[in-house]
Amino acid sequence: MTFEYKNIVVAVDGSETAEVAFKKAIDIANRNDAQLILSHVVDTRAFSTVEAYDRSLAVRAEKYAKELLEEYQQKAENAGVKNVTVDIEYGSPKVKIAKDVAPKFKADLIICGATGLNLMERFFIGSVSEHITRYAECDVLVVREANVKK
Repeated sequence: MTFEYKNIVVAVDGSETAEVAFKKAIDIANRNDAQLILSHVVDTRAFSTVEAYDRSLAVRAEKYAKELLEEYQQKAENAGVKNVTVDIEYGSPKVKIAKDVAPKFKADLIICGATGLNLMERFFIGSVSEHITRYAECDVLVVREANVKK
């Protein structure tokens, strides 16, 4: 029996482990001739109270997301991935990836880093990757920090 992944979501946030997850996603997408969905979730919870003082924060976060995804899209296409889609969502990354993004794209694999940029959330609430692994209805590949070259 042969199993192939056809719709791969990779969660990217600009962290080192997200970069390694992205590179693994490229390899898997190329081997399986799969669609690669590059997903970034703008964590609106992080700036909801601050925005009362600085309304440009949401605009800057969206600009960062678009630039980040454009860069990743270009890298994926240069690496030979034929079908690349970018997706920006707003809300909690740990909820959106597993419960909204993956079902929207009929993902059969989600790839994410074991740790991202938000270390405070991991300390207080639990990691994004842990939540994705628990609630996703498809396979999840979690890339560990040990794979990141120091």
